[in-house]
Amino acid sequence: MLTTKIQNSIRTSYQNLQDQLDNFVPRRAQNYLVAEIAKTLCGQYHKSNRMIVAEAGTGIGKSLAYLMATIPVAVLNNRKIVISTATVALQEQLVNKDLPLYRRLTDREFSFILAKGRQRYCCTEKLAAACGVDGGQMAMFESKPKKKDIEQLQTMYRSLTQGKWDGDRDSWPKPIDNMIWQMIVSDKHSCNNSMPTHRDCPFQKARSELDKADVIIANHSLVMADADLGGGVILPEPENSIYIFDEAHHLPHVARDHSSAAASLKGAASWLERLNQSITKLSGLADEKRVHRFRNELQDSVQQLIPTLTQMSKQFDASHFEDGLYRFEHGDLPEWLESESKDLKQLTQKASQAVAKIADLIAERVKDGELSAKLAEPALAEIGFYIQRTENLAQVWRLMAEPKREKGAPLARWLELSKESEGDFVVNVSPLEVGWKLDQQIWSRCVGAVLVSATMRALNSFSFFCHQSGISQKAEDGVQFLALASPFDYQNQAELVVPAMKYEPQAPQFTEYLIEILPKVIEDNKANLILFSSYWQMNQVAEALATDFVKKSWALQVQGDTSRTEILKKHKKLIDQGKTSVLFGTGSFSEGLDLPGELLENLVITKIPFGVPTSPVERAHSEYIESRGGNPFMQITVPEASKKLIQSVGRLLRKERDSGKVTILDRRIVTKRYGKSLLDSLPPFKRTIKY
Repeated sequence: MLTTKIQNSIRTSYQNLQDQLDNFVPRRAQNYLVAEIAKTLCGQYHKSNRMIVAEAGTGIGKSLAYLMATIPVAVLNNRKIVISTATVALQEQLVNKDLPLYRRLTDREFSFILAKGRQRYCCTEKLAAACGVDGGQMAMFESKPKKKDIEQLQTMYRSLTQGKWDGDRDSWPKPIDNMIWQMIVSDKHSCNNSMPTHRDCPFQKARSELDKADVIIANHSLVMADADLGGGVILPEPENSIYIFDEAHHLPHVARDHSSAAASLKGAASWLERLNQSITKLSGLADEKRVHRFRNELQDSVQQLIPTLTQMSKQFDASHFEDGLYRFEHGDLPEWLESESKDLKQLTQKASQAVAKIADLIAERVKDGELSAKLAEPALAEIGFYIQRTENLAQVWRLMAEPKREKGAPLARWLELSKESEGDFVVNVSPLEVGWKLDQQIWSRCVGAVLVSATMRALNSFSFFCHQSGISQKAEDGVQFLALASPFDYQNQAELVVPAMKYEPQAPQFTEYLIEILPKVIEDNKANLILFSSYWQMNQVAEALATDFVKKSWALQVQGDTSRTEILKKHKKLIDQGKTSVLFGTGSFSEGLDLPGELLENLVITKIPFGVPTSPVERAHSEYIESRGGNPFMQITVPEASKKLIQSVGRLLRKERDSGKVTILDRRIVTKRYGKSLLDSLPPFKRTIKY
């Protein structure tokens, strides 16, 4: 229920915002978003399904809106908030800017913390060993360590023990080399809370701080990792949490990646051989009476797995592969592989459970004071490596052995030629659709959920996103949907131009035609961004126009020539000097690139960003839709292109006073039947269509 206390708290923070910010302009869309989120989370629309999906354009102030609405609801109901983002940049904005600002505005006490995965923290014991504190240093280095590496490790250890560093890789003042970091990184088996020497490890300290915080900032990947562990393991339990997914349009892809698995055949046989040689040594540290059963199970399964995987690698013929890939159509396996997969599922599961049990028994002896931590730690670090490998192998064969589904999309299954080892094959499995999983693990369990992004809709509809994310659009399920336009005067601030083009992008002459036409659409003494759909075409055009641009005194920078940071720094300098700056970029420049004011006044999109279903998962998804009488181009390709096009066009206006022009050099947006839908989903700029 939206109580008076919650309403007053929201009102107070909004009033304080007006007082704190100079030139504050009240935004109707922001007010509306705050109100709708608060009403949804208080059960005004649906008693149990408290969920809102909101597309909020640039300039609305969505992050401050969801903080103002959600924190009072959570604090007054003793709930936790998990804010999940897709990018580090947004996490930094929330931690360094938005949350400290909101804290000054509100009358509610709350704490917040940034949650990171275990791999971002060092282990105190490993760091001590690597420094030679206990004489165990040399064993940790594969080759003789360099003096500078030892000195760096010793400096880090001193800083950690003196409380000057928190053990977080990101907070160390200089980059830490990967080889050094892998020696000291926290791992879940040797660095766990049940071991007395590890209770003060950086990761354990960070976790205990996490338990105390009211607001936790994470990323989509960490949320999915926690969900896969059953929820409430890394982050608070879903049953006590309100989730805010910002940049929510990335969530379905992250969820799918988390549900996928891959393992090689000969490569797996190789590390299983090493495990086989270490079983007696490792299990010797556990209590003999209790460990012998698991040692026997592990030896038995590993000794069957090694020849089975080696033999299987001889069954596949690389000459049947296309571009290093062999895809099983409709996810169907040949009978022999189906049968082998079932056997491998049982063997890998048995091995995975046995190796984890041996680790538990060793840790128990340390905890009970029967075994020294110094002796156990190298063994637990080694066994931790094998636990991760066997868990992954078991996941691959569990999915390979999964029977054909009566309903819903099949699994995509394919083989790849190994890039690491000649003559080896990598077995890959991935789900096509993960909406049911998000519903099962998060939506059906959480207190409430807020999903926001600047580009949630495709072709003016939430349907595509909802299908991908497992969100119901039935009225009786009570999910709220909002689409809030940016506070721009589109008609007077920007123009969308579609010039008459001789060729469509598929035409062989199109690249040459681009080389001819681009200089005519670039604006002198202004900031220009030209977006391409392929690196190849971008580089061809850049090479052809480089000399002409130099003659015109136009500064050309091409994505990939140097870092994005360097490109943008030089771009700003050129514009400040009143010169012409031209940026050439591809897909990644169409999202997350912030060029306000004079830093972008002329945007040119060379082609509608249609994706080609080249990955095995995309091809399998298209195949599945076709098998059900659908049209993958209209059901997947066009909606995805619509989202990407909206993101690309969204680069132009970033602040309320920005202005400029967008030119689309793809006539299909006018001549094809799907073109009108794509055009209609773009902001209502003044339009000049020369057809």
